[in-house]
Amino acid sequence: MAAGNGDEDRGRKDDAARAAWLYYVGGMRQDRIAEELGISRQGAQRLVARAAQEGMIRVRIEHPIAACQQLGRDLSRRYGLEMVRIAPSLRGSGDALKAITPVAAGYLESFFASSEPQVVGLGTGRTLKAVADEMQALDGSAHKLVSLIGNVAPDGSASFYEVVMRFADRTKAAHYPMSVPVMARDDDELALYQSLPHVRSARELAKTADTVIVGIGQIEDDAPLFVDGFITSEELSSLRAAGAAGEICGHVFNEEGQYLDHPVNRMMVGVRVPVTQGRTLCIAGGASKIKPLRGALTGGLLSGLITDEDTAAALLAD
Repeated sequence: MAAGNGDEDRGRKDDAARAAWLYYVGGMRQDRIAEELGISRQGAQRLVARAAQEGMIRVRIEHPIAACQQLGRDLSRRYGLEMVRIAPSLRGSGDALKAITPVAAGYLESFFASSEPQVVGLGTGRTLKAVADEMQALDGSAHKLVSLIGNVAPDGSASFYEVVMRFADRTKAAHYPMSVPVMARDDDELALYQSLPHVRSARELAKTADTVIVGIGQIEDDAPLFVDGFITSEELSSLRAAGAAGEICGHVFNEEGQYLDHPVNRMMVGVRVPVTQGRTLCIAGGASKIKPLRGALTGGLLSGLITDEDTAAALLAD
Protein backbone atom coordinates (compact mmCIF):
# COMPACT_ATOMS: atom_id res chain seq x y z
CA MET A 1 0.00 0.00 0.00
CA ALA A 2 2.78 2.44 0.93
CA ALA A 3 4.63 1.78 -2.32
CA GLY A 4 1.44 2.39 -4.28
CA ASN A 5 0.84 5.67 -2.50
CA GLY A 6 4.41 6.68 -3.30
CA ASP A 7 3.97 5.91 -6.97
CA GLU A 8 0.68 7.79 -7.02
CA ASP A 9 2.28 10.86 -5.42
CA ARG A 10 5.18 10.68 -7.89
CA GLY A 11 2.67 10.58 -10.73
CA ARG A 12 0.86 13.66 -9.41
CA LYS A 13 4.16 15.51 -9.11
CA ASP A 14 5.04 14.51 -12.67
CA ASP A 15 1.71 15.88 -13.88
CA ALA A 16 2.20 19.11 -11.92
CA ALA A 17 5.71 19.56 -13.29
CA ARG A 18 4.54 18.93 -16.86
CA ALA A 19 1.60 21.33 -16.54
CA ALA A 20 3.89 24.02 -15.12
CA TRP A 21 6.37 23.46 -17.97
CA LEU A 22 3.66 23.92 -20.58
CA TYR A 23 2.35 27.02 -18.78
CA TYR A 24 5.57 28.87 -17.90
CA VAL A 25 7.88 27.75 -20.72
CA GLY A 26 5.43 26.82 -23.45
CA GLY A 27 3.21 29.83 -22.82
CA MET A 28 0.04 27.71 -23.08
CA ARG A 29 -3.29 28.80 -21.65
CA GLN A 30 -4.81 26.55 -19.02
CA ASP A 31 -7.57 25.34 -21.32
CA ARG A 32 -4.91 24.27 -23.86
CA ILE A 33 -2.94 22.51 -21.10
CA ALA A 34 -6.12 20.72 -20.06
CA GLU A 35 -6.62 19.55 -23.64
CA GLU A 36 -3.00 18.36 -23.94
CA LEU A 37 -3.12 16.43 -20.64
CA GLY A 38 -6.67 15.13 -21.05
CA ILE A 39 -8.02 16.76 -17.88
CA SER A 40 -10.43 19.55 -16.97
CA ARG A 41 -9.41 23.21 -17.01
CA GLN A 42 -9.80 23.28 -13.23
CA GLY A 43 -7.52 20.26 -12.99
CA ALA A 44 -4.89 22.04 -15.08
CA GLN A 45 -5.17 25.10 -12.88
CA ARG A 46 -4.69 23.00 -9.74
CA LEU A 47 -1.61 21.29 -11.20
CA VAL A 48 0.07 24.59 -12.06
CA ALA A 49 -0.75 25.93 -8.60
CA ARG A 50 0.67 22.81 -6.95
CA ALA A 51 3.91 23.15 -8.90
CA ALA A 52 4.27 26.71 -7.63
CA GLN A 53 3.42 25.78 -4.03
CA GLU A 54 5.93 22.91 -3.95
CA GLY A 55 8.86 24.99 -5.18
CA MET A 56 9.16 23.32 -8.59
CA ILE A 57 9.29 26.64 -10.43
CA ARG A 58 12.06 29.12 -11.02
CA VAL A 59 10.90 29.36 -14.62
CA ARG A 60 12.88 26.10 -14.72
CA ILE A 61 11.15 22.98 -13.46
CA GLU A 62 13.03 21.49 -10.50
CA HIS A 63 11.13 18.21 -10.32
CA PRO A 64 12.60 15.61 -12.70
CA ILE A 65 9.78 14.06 -14.73
CA ALA A 66 9.92 10.28 -14.65
CA ALA A 67 9.29 9.82 -18.38
CA CYS A 68 12.18 12.16 -19.19
CA GLN A 69 14.47 10.31 -16.81
CA GLN A 70 13.58 6.99 -18.46
CA LEU A 71 14.28 8.38 -21.93
CA GLY A 72 17.65 9.57 -20.64
CA ARG A 73 18.50 6.12 -19.27
CA ASP A 74 17.44 4.48 -22.54
CA LEU A 75 19.58 6.86 -24.61
CA SER A 76 22.56 6.30 -22.32
CA ARG A 77 22.29 2.54 -22.72
CA ARG A 78 21.80 2.57 -26.48
CA TYR A 79 24.58 5.02 -27.33
CA GLY A 80 26.97 4.61 -24.40
CA LEU A 81 26.51 8.19 -23.19
CA GLU A 82 28.01 9.42 -19.93
CA MET A 83 25.45 12.16 -19.36
CA VAL A 84 21.93 12.82 -20.68
CA ARG A 85 19.38 15.47 -19.75
CA ILE A 86 15.92 15.40 -21.32
CA ALA A 87 13.68 18.48 -21.35
CA PRO A 88 9.91 17.96 -21.34
CA SER A 89 8.53 18.66 -24.80
CA LEU A 90 6.22 21.62 -25.35
CA ARG A 91 3.71 19.36 -27.03
CA GLY A 92 1.76 21.25 -29.69
CA SER A 93 4.15 24.20 -30.01
CA GLY A 94 6.91 22.13 -31.61
CA ASP A 95 9.60 24.52 -30.39
CA ALA A 96 12.36 22.19 -29.26
CA LEU A 97 14.88 24.99 -28.71
CA LYS A 98 12.53 26.78 -26.33
CA ALA A 99 12.13 23.57 -24.33
CA ILE A 100 15.83 22.68 -24.24
CA THR A 101 17.26 26.11 -23.42
CA PRO A 102 16.30 26.38 -19.72
CA VAL A 103 17.35 22.79 -18.98
CA ALA A 104 20.71 23.26 -20.68
CA ALA A 105 21.26 26.65 -19.03
CA GLY A 106 20.54 25.21 -15.58
CA TYR A 107 22.94 22.32 -16.16
CA LEU A 108 25.73 24.61 -17.39
CA GLU A 109 25.27 27.00 -14.48
CA SER A 110 26.00 24.11 -12.12
CA PHE A 111 28.88 22.97 -14.31
CA PHE A 112 30.58 26.37 -14.41
CA ALA A 113 29.99 26.98 -10.70
CA SER A 114 32.42 24.15 -9.92
CA SER A 115 35.73 25.34 -8.51
CA GLU A 116 37.69 22.54 -10.21
CA PRO A 117 39.48 24.21 -13.16
CA GLN A 118 38.53 22.98 -16.61
CA VAL A 119 39.41 23.89 -20.16
CA VAL A 120 36.10 24.09 -22.00
CA GLY A 121 35.97 23.96 -25.80
CA LEU A 122 32.99 25.74 -27.34
CA GLY A 123 31.29 25.31 -30.68
CA THR A 124 28.94 27.91 -32.07
CA GLY A 125 25.43 28.30 -33.42
CA ARG A 126 21.89 29.33 -32.62
CA THR A 127 21.30 26.79 -29.86
CA LEU A 128 24.43 27.64 -27.87
CA LYS A 129 23.69 31.35 -28.26
CA ALA A 130 20.20 30.83 -26.83
CA VAL A 131 21.59 28.80 -23.92
CA ALA A 132 24.25 31.41 -23.10
CA ASP A 133 21.62 34.16 -23.17
CA GLU A 134 19.47 32.16 -20.75
CA MET A 135 22.24 31.52 -18.21
CA GLN A 136 22.49 33.55 -15.02
CA ALA A 137 25.74 35.33 -14.21
CA LEU A 138 28.07 33.36 -11.95
CA ASP A 139 31.71 33.08 -10.94
CA GLY A 140 33.32 30.54 -13.25
CA SER A 141 36.67 32.28 -13.27
CA ALA A 142 38.48 29.02 -12.44
CA HIS A 143 37.88 27.85 -16.01
CA LYS A 144 39.19 28.64 -19.48
CA LEU A 145 36.96 28.89 -22.56
CA VAL A 146 38.34 28.30 -26.04
CA SER A 147 36.64 28.40 -29.43
CA LEU A 148 36.77 25.28 -31.59
CA ILE A 149 35.85 27.16 -34.75
CA GLY A 150 36.64 30.47 -36.45
CA ASN A 151 34.46 33.48 -35.77
CA VAL A 152 34.63 35.46 -39.01
CA ALA A 153 31.91 35.26 -41.66
CA PRO A 154 32.66 35.08 -45.40
CA ASP A 155 32.09 38.83 -45.83
CA GLY A 156 34.61 39.62 -43.08
CA SER A 157 32.02 40.44 -40.41
CA ALA A 158 31.96 38.83 -36.97
CA SER A 159 29.91 35.65 -36.94
CA PHE A 160 26.58 36.42 -35.24
CA TYR A 161 26.39 32.99 -33.61
CA GLU A 162 29.91 32.89 -32.15
CA VAL A 163 29.38 32.24 -28.44
CA VAL A 164 32.67 32.28 -26.54
CA MET A 165 32.23 35.95 -25.62
CA ARG A 166 28.66 35.33 -24.43
CA PHE A 167 29.72 32.44 -22.20
CA ALA A 168 32.65 34.49 -20.89
CA ASP A 169 30.28 37.33 -20.02
CA ARG A 170 28.12 34.94 -17.98
CA THR A 171 30.96 33.05 -16.28
CA LYS A 172 33.87 35.54 -15.97
CA ALA A 173 36.11 32.78 -17.36
CA ALA A 174 39.25 33.56 -19.35
CA HIS A 175 38.41 33.11 -23.01
CA TYR A 176 40.31 32.44 -26.19
CA PRO A 177 38.41 33.10 -29.45
CA MET A 178 39.63 31.80 -32.78
CA SER A 179 39.73 35.09 -34.65
CA VAL A 180 39.92 33.84 -38.24
CA PRO A 181 37.38 32.80 -40.90
CA VAL A 182 35.44 29.60 -40.33
CA MET A 183 36.91 28.12 -43.49
CA ALA A 184 39.69 28.95 -45.92
CA ARG A 185 39.35 29.29 -49.69
CA ASP A 186 42.41 27.24 -50.62
CA ASP A 187 45.34 25.31 -49.15
CA ASP A 188 47.63 28.34 -48.98
CA GLU A 189 45.07 30.36 -47.08
CA LEU A 190 44.42 27.46 -44.70
CA ALA A 191 48.13 27.13 -43.95
CA LEU A 192 48.38 30.87 -43.37
CA TYR A 193 45.45 30.99 -40.95
CA GLN A 194 46.62 27.97 -38.98
CA SER A 195 50.15 29.37 -38.73
CA LEU A 196 49.04 32.58 -37.01
CA PRO A 197 50.32 32.54 -33.40
CA HIS A 198 46.93 33.27 -31.79
CA VAL A 199 45.21 30.62 -33.92
CA ARG A 200 47.91 28.07 -33.22
CA SER A 201 47.60 28.78 -29.48
CA ALA A 202 43.80 28.46 -29.55
CA ARG A 203 43.97 25.19 -31.47
CA GLU A 204 46.54 23.74 -29.07
CA LEU A 205 44.47 24.81 -26.05
CA ALA A 206 41.34 23.30 -27.61
CA LYS A 207 43.13 19.97 -27.92
CA THR A 208 43.55 19.90 -24.12
CA ALA A 209 39.86 20.53 -23.41
CA ASP A 210 38.39 18.60 -20.49
CA THR A 211 34.87 19.24 -21.77
CA VAL A 212 33.61 20.28 -25.19
CA ILE A 213 30.16 21.87 -25.63
CA VAL A 214 28.71 21.94 -29.13
CA GLY A 215 25.54 22.20 -31.16
CA ILE A 216 24.90 20.23 -34.33
CA GLY A 217 23.89 21.21 -37.84
CA GLN A 218 21.79 19.51 -40.49
CA ILE A 219 22.85 19.21 -44.14
CA GLU A 220 19.53 19.99 -45.79
CA ASP A 221 18.29 23.06 -47.67
CA ASP A 222 18.30 24.93 -44.34
CA ALA A 223 21.83 23.82 -43.40
CA PRO A 224 23.40 26.48 -41.14
CA LEU A 225 26.63 26.30 -43.14
CA PHE A 226 24.65 27.23 -46.26
CA VAL A 227 22.14 29.67 -44.75
CA ASP A 228 24.95 31.63 -43.07
CA GLY A 229 26.93 31.83 -46.29
CA PHE A 230 29.89 29.58 -45.45
CA ILE A 231 29.29 27.15 -48.33
CA THR A 232 27.68 27.53 -51.75
CA SER A 233 24.62 25.71 -53.06
CA GLU A 234 26.97 23.63 -55.24
CA GLU A 235 29.03 22.63 -52.20
CA LEU A 236 25.85 21.77 -50.30
CA SER A 237 24.69 19.55 -53.16
CA SER A 238 28.12 17.91 -53.31
CA LEU A 239 28.07 17.18 -49.58
CA ARG A 240 24.62 15.65 -49.79
CA ALA A 241 25.65 13.51 -52.76
CA ALA A 242 28.60 12.29 -50.67
CA GLY A 243 26.22 11.06 -47.96
CA ALA A 244 26.42 13.95 -45.48
CA ALA A 245 24.16 13.64 -42.45
CA GLY A 246 25.28 16.54 -40.25
CA GLU A 247 28.09 18.75 -39.07
CA ILE A 248 29.72 19.75 -35.81
CA CYS A 249 31.83 22.91 -35.78
CA GLY A 250 31.67 22.92 -39.58
CA HIS A 251 33.09 19.42 -40.02
CA VAL A 252 30.66 17.22 -41.95
CA PHE A 253 30.00 13.53 -41.23
CA ASN A 254 27.81 10.76 -42.67
CA GLU A 255 25.07 8.60 -41.13
CA GLU A 256 27.67 6.37 -39.50
CA GLY A 257 29.29 9.35 -37.80
CA GLN A 258 32.37 9.20 -40.00
CA TYR A 259 33.83 12.48 -41.24
CA LEU A 260 33.78 12.86 -45.01
CA ASP A 261 36.90 13.18 -47.10
CA HIS A 262 35.54 16.29 -48.84
CA PRO A 263 36.96 19.69 -49.88
CA VAL A 264 34.65 21.50 -47.44
CA ASN A 265 36.05 19.55 -44.50
CA ARG A 266 39.61 20.05 -45.66
CA MET A 267 39.17 23.84 -45.64
CA MET A 268 37.83 24.13 -42.06
CA VAL A 269 40.26 26.18 -39.92
CA GLY A 270 39.06 24.96 -36.52
CA VAL A 271 39.41 21.64 -34.75
CA ARG A 272 37.32 18.52 -35.13
CA VAL A 273 35.47 16.78 -32.29
CA PRO A 274 36.10 14.72 -30.35
CA VAL A 275 39.31 16.67 -29.81
CA THR A 276 40.52 14.94 -26.63
CA GLN A 277 39.66 12.07 -24.33
CA GLY A 278 37.43 14.50 -22.43
CA ARG A 279 33.66 14.70 -22.64
CA THR A 280 31.86 16.04 -25.71
CA LEU A 281 28.42 17.41 -24.79
CA CYS A 282 25.94 18.26 -27.53
CA ILE A 283 22.90 20.49 -26.97
CA ALA A 284 20.35 20.05 -29.76
CA GLY A 285 16.79 19.05 -30.55
CA GLY A 286 13.99 19.25 -33.08
CA ALA A 287 12.98 17.34 -36.19
CA SER A 288 15.82 18.74 -38.31
CA LYS A 289 18.42 17.56 -35.78
CA ILE A 290 17.37 13.91 -35.58
CA LYS A 291 19.36 12.71 -38.60
CA PRO A 292 22.60 14.49 -37.62
CA LEU A 293 22.23 13.46 -33.98
CA ARG A 294 21.68 9.83 -34.89
CA GLY A 295 24.79 9.87 -37.07
CA ALA A 296 26.94 11.55 -34.42
CA LEU A 297 25.71 9.17 -31.71
CA THR A 298 26.19 6.11 -33.91
CA GLY A 299 29.76 7.16 -34.66
CA GLY A 300 30.62 7.85 -31.02
CA LEU A 301 31.30 11.54 -31.65
CA LEU A 302 29.35 12.53 -28.53
CA SER A 303 29.49 11.40 -24.91
CA GLY A 304 26.75 13.64 -23.54
CA LEU A 305 23.44 15.02 -24.80
CA ILE A 306 20.85 17.58 -23.73
CA THR A 307 17.69 17.36 -25.83
CA ASP A 308 13.90 17.25 -25.55
CA GLU A 309 11.44 14.37 -25.18
CA ASP A 310 10.30 14.26 -28.79
CA THR A 311 13.84 14.18 -30.15
CA ALA A 312 14.89 11.56 -27.60
CA ALA A 313 11.95 9.34 -28.54
CA ALA A 314 12.82 9.67 -32.23
CA LEU A 315 16.45 8.74 -31.57
CA LEU A 316 15.29 5.61 -29.77
CA ALA A 317 12.84 4.56 -32.48
CA ASP A 318 13.99 1.67 -34.67
